[in-house]
Amino acid sequence: MRLPVLAFGLVLAFLPFCAGAVAFTRSMERVSTMDPAQGRSVYDAKAQRLVYKSVLEVDYDARPYRIAPCACDLPEVSDDGLVYRFRVLDPELCAGDVVRSLERLRDPRTVSPNGWMLSGVDTISALDDRNVEIRLKSRCHYFPWLMTMPAAAVMKPDGSGTGAFELVKWWKNHEMVFARRKPEKGFFDTVRYLVVDDVSTQWLMFLKGEMDFLGEISRDNWDAVVGRDGRLDPALEAKGVRMYSAPTLETMYLGINMRDPVLGSNRKLRQALNAAFDYPAWERFYSGRIIEAGGPVPSGIDGYLDEPFEYSFDLEKAKRLIAEAGYPGGIDPKTGRRLVLTLTIGRASQDSRESGELVAAFYERIGVKLELAFQTWDAFLKSVNEGRVQLYRMGWVGDYPDAQNFLQLFHSRNKSPGPNHSDYESAEFDREYDLALSAASDEERNKHWRRCQKLLREDCPWVFTHFNKSNSLVRPTVGNYVPSVFPYGAEEHYTALEDK
Repeated sequence: MRLPVLAFGLVLAFLPFCAGAVAFTRSMERVSTMDPAQGRSVYDAKAQRLVYKSVLEVDYDARPYRIAPCACDLPEVSDDGLVYRFRVLDPELCAGDVVRSLERLRDPRTVSPNGWMLSGVDTISALDDRNVEIRLKSRCHYFPWLMTMPAAAVMKPDGSGTGAFELVKWWKNHEMVFARRKPEKGFFDTVRYLVVDDVSTQWLMFLKGEMDFLGEISRDNWDAVVGRDGRLDPALEAKGVRMYSAPTLETMYLGINMRDPVLGSNRKLRQALNAAFDYPAWERFYSGRIIEAGGPVPSGIDGYLDEPFEYSFDLEKAKRLIAEAGYPGGIDPKTGRRLVLTLTIGRASQDSRESGELVAAFYERIGVKLELAFQTWDAFLKSVNEGRVQLYRMGWVGDYPDAQNFLQLFHSRNKSPGPNHSDYESAEFDREYDLALSAASDEERNKHWRRCQKLLREDCPWVFTHFNKSNSLVRPTVGNYVPSVFPYGAEEHYTALEDK
């Protein structure tokens, strides 16, 4: 089904005549599609969620995070965990809309990158005009979280949505404008997404009041925003600017190709690379805007292994491990030359170059020469999926707060082109993972999740680098801002205040 792109154009004339409209403006990376079935990035998801309601949503205010009704009410679940029944709440939608929208995700003709969300679903059916039944093939404790994702959007038959906003202008690679469908006093009538690539320009626009929100403080501007005491600059504070810093579900890593003949079969070498990774220096490079990782699962997630990582930074241990790996002092005894490894990076920005050079300096200390290879993002993904890399730099943004969402990156059935880009394979890991999925209680499930993490920490299929923090700036024009790892559609909740 094609989206009604032409309908957007019909609304364009309406925008300039919205006298007194209050706009919320922020920068945004390029949005590639407004079709929820085709969305591939968090930027696509943020835009789509303004226009379309998902089956369920993440409660905006609740901490810890919890699921709330959206297009549908919270489901009734059968005792065996296989049947979910949803009642449609939105009066503009019916059960058939829910069925049709979800079926698009797994229709082979749609070729949706989000079809994996329904891989465990057996049938989706309308019981009547207001009730939907979804039957699963096997128990899936996190299934309701999948229904909160923007890709689980519910469309009307013409492809339009019932979200808080309508897309009224889209100048590709430049600007998107969304108008509130039903204006409410005290809230923003309009949301503007501007594509501004240069971080210095973003910063100047924020200072001049041309943007109400800065979603990330660049490393270059950090010292101008935050003092040595970690507090917001008094001049900004005096203007009513607020800064928020919060942990995210973004895990960053150096992936190790387990098919590589040098790295894949040498666990001691992989352990040495972890032990040589100088996190304190890495944290200084990123101005303290990150959190140390000792595995793929962020702390605060149910099932997180709260134990010290044995191969965190320890230079003497790294030197001992690389010798045990067969490369004393980083020398390959077969050739008498230094071991040379290559780190492939999917972006040639200044930050990626400088950070790559820093990693190379870390490994220089144990005698390993690290060469950097830069590719375009598409070429990079192709190289990773085809196993034509040794080390590669990548990140993963959690879709829901469950250990499974991170540990799935290591199951053998998810090997490339699936999310297991390292092609890690362990029968013991797979067994523990599958036992967790079939567990009848959270306690039993978390026991298996922790075992999975212990195996990964010992096998080191990644160099575990860090988790990102969210550091945002908000002007006094914006009220009711609550930082969230699920910011999709958050602008719906922002209140419009007068500038100081």
